[in-house]
Amino acid sequence: MHPQISRKQPGKCPICGMDLVKAAKAAPATAGGPAAAPEVLLSAQQRQLAGIRVAALGGAASTASSAAGTTVLTGTITANANQTRTVSSRVAGRVERLFVRQTGATIRAGAPLVSIYSEQLQALQQEYVLSLAQQRAMGTSGNQYGRLVASARQKLRLLGMSEGQLRTLAATGRPTSSLTFYSPQAGLVQAVGVTEGQYVGEGTLLVSLTNLSLVWVEAQLYPEEVAGVEMGQSVQVQVAGLPDAYSGRVVFLSPEREANSKVTLLRVQLANAGGRLQPGMQANVRLPSRGPTATVQSLTLPQDAVLRDSRGSYVWEQVGTAGRFRRLKVTTGAETDETVAITGGVPAGALVVVGGAYLLESEYALYQGTDPMAGMDPSIKM
Repeated sequence: MHPQISRKQPGKCPICGMDLVKAAKAAPATAGGPAAAPEVLLSAQQRQLAGIRVAALGGAASTASSAAGTTVLTGTITANANQTRTVSSRVAGRVERLFVRQTGATIRAGAPLVSIYSEQLQALQQEYVLSLAQQRAMGTSGNQYGRLVASARQKLRLLGMSEGQLRTLAATGRPTSSLTFYSPQAGLVQAVGVTEGQYVGEGTLLVSLTNLSLVWVEAQLYPEEVAGVEMGQSVQVQVAGLPDAYSGRVVFLSPEREANSKVTLLRVQLANAGGRLQPGMQANVRLPSRGPTATVQSLTLPQDAVLRDSRGSYVWEQVGTAGRFRRLKVTTGAETDETVAITGGVPAGALVVVGGAYLLESEYALYQGTDPMAGMDPSIKM
């Protein structure tokens, strides 16, 4: 644990009292062949203090990425954009009243959302009422006023007045000072863009609504996985915290990679009749393989178990039971925030270090420091 302490004979560390362990060096290259995998030897006390943990590749701590013939993707539930509606102001004016004030509230179709006072609205209503009065006064001979009535009515409809509001205005003849906007659908309030007393212009976002009867799961794919996915394909989705699996279908596969990334976007649509699925929940998407063209099954390790440098990726494998560990170069595949897929370099079932790998890497660097040529590529000529 104190690499600065060095002795030529066995003994104890003068600092911590632990037994000194012989420093192992990387085995030399065999004639005409590559160098053997470098090894590090740790005592039982060192292993305990460093928190070294090992697990069989493919076991509980380093599970297979999926059942045979299945690729598992990590995704997030999002609102379905096709089920989302925004209500914007069609007039310039002042927000008189907010009927909804918080996001997440459930509302019904036709429920009032926002009431806006507008002088422009009052002027157009007055024009409509006057045209109607003139048409009624002229009787059948007032057809020329019919065009004026129709024009004024259309202007009010474009401002957002409903047919019911127009009928009430025509019956009473009394213009209102404010215009109320109503919910076009049932669902949840996703955003409220204004406050009471605020002056708004035409096009200002008032309220955003979403219906969660259908939701999306968005996941990321690596290029080598795209070939096995088809539009409309049926997939299984397991949502974190929920016992039941959901059946969905692929509705979108991005034709381009995300900016500054090697992955592309996959979108799966799920029915959410019970309303249990909420945006932001984590989910796993299981893509079934398609015969011989399917991605080869890989095994996964925790991110901390895989170490990287400029020459590649490495893991530490336990050799025997005497605290010997050797460093193996591996090839990796798909990654998540927590796991790395191992596609080659170490066999399934090997005992791999899944905790404390960085300490082993430090010990290995120390051993290299005792020999300037240790760990160098034997093919490089000095």
